[in-house]
Amino acid sequence: MFRIGIDDTDSPAGMCTTYLAAVLSRRLKRAGIRVFEARLVRLNPNVPEKTRGNAAICLVAGGSLRVAFHLACETVGELAEMSHEGTHPGVVACERIPPPDFYLRAVRGFCTLDEARALLSEWGALSRGYKSGRGLIGATAAVCSQFDDSTCELLAYRRRARFGTPRSVDRESLFAADSLTFPHTWDTVDRENDIVVCVPHTPDPVLFGIRGERPGWLALAREKVISEDPACEQIFVTNQGTDAHIVPGTIGCLEEGHSYIVGGTVLSLPRTARGGHVCLTLGNGTGTLPCMAYEPTRGFRDIVRSLRPGDRVRAAGSYKRGSLNLEKIEVVSAPPLRLVRPPICERCGKRMTSAGKGKGYKCRRCGGRKDAPEEVIQPRTVSPGWYEVPPSARRHLARPLCRGVREDFLRLPPP
Repeated sequence: MFRIGIDDTDSPAGMCTTYLAAVLSRRLKRAGIRVFEARLVRLNPNVPEKTRGNAAICLVAGGSLRVAFHLACETVGELAEMSHEGTHPGVVACERIPPPDFYLRAVRGFCTLDEARALLSEWGALSRGYKSGRGLIGATAAVCSQFDDSTCELLAYRRRARFGTPRSVDRESLFAADSLTFPHTWDTVDRENDIVVCVPHTPDPVLFGIRGERPGWLALAREKVISEDPACEQIFVTNQGTDAHIVPGTIGCLEEGHSYIVGGTVLSLPRTARGGHVCLTLGNGTGTLPCMAYEPTRGFRDIVRSLRPGDRVRAAGSYKRGSLNLEKIEVVSAPPLRLVRPPICERCGKRMTSAGKGKGYKCRRCGGRKDAPEEVIQPRTVSPGWYEVPPSARRHLARPLCRGVREDFLRLPPP
């Protein structure tokens, strides 16, 4: 048994590393090399050099390691977008599997090319970097990957003659597939906003992708989809939909480009900025943290807008440029609002006004007086619980609430 890792073969102009993996998998089988598993390994979504979703691939196989490595390099040389200045592929093959530490750092933080090369040398791996060789970082993380939680994705790929042309996928069939298999599949469509999610708009080879818990559910959904004839299809085991990128954090102690779940108290009324972005400020007694719900999160912003000073929440997302970009939020406590206002005059039914500091209230019409204000308890529009961005705005790694919440999140101390 051995693993092959590949990364950084695509560009904004085309190609997809998962497509290359699907092609390679078939070439390996024709060469007598058995492929046991194809992995789609999502890495830190905040890495600046990513093309789209920052994914590497890993093939778990059996047979001749050197033949497999040769075929992998040959396939990368043929299909990778070498002419693009931002594409720097890397290929790794190894029988001895390094521990998952490098993978965990790559999905939650940052790794360097020197660190990847040192690890590969230590573990006797075969490797080849093209151009700068930056793709060796993701390829190394892929072969080191170990999933505590995993999901699956079925990816259908287009025939080469149709690359770059409009995709033909029947919209209603995707909604039917979702109706049949949700919550065991997700992110096929965004029902709240009436949007198809699983069909990309970029010029890569992907026709559509169906995400779900297990291959059986993917197959059931796939049967409903009506589309142009695909060239091939591949099921990947993946860390998508697992929140693998998120770690517990503390306000005031967050690092740029990492993703956290933090607890805090709402300090001020949410503010809607230009462009429809909503800003919420949390505090923990020692520091403050701006949290952003951007316009593409659509209705999720209404949840954020409904929060009030004193509410206690847990917020999850990526920390970038001094703020947390929200992916989900737990409202831990949102007590009814206590509104204080001048009382109504019992004699003439008019609302009184302040008679001066410490002097109570006075009716300007009849002169009636009262000492105490009127207190009104206003019910809240938001209840304790978890809330998430819609599928059309969800990151690949973000765990949808239909899968439940990560168990360690539930064990966090209250904010």
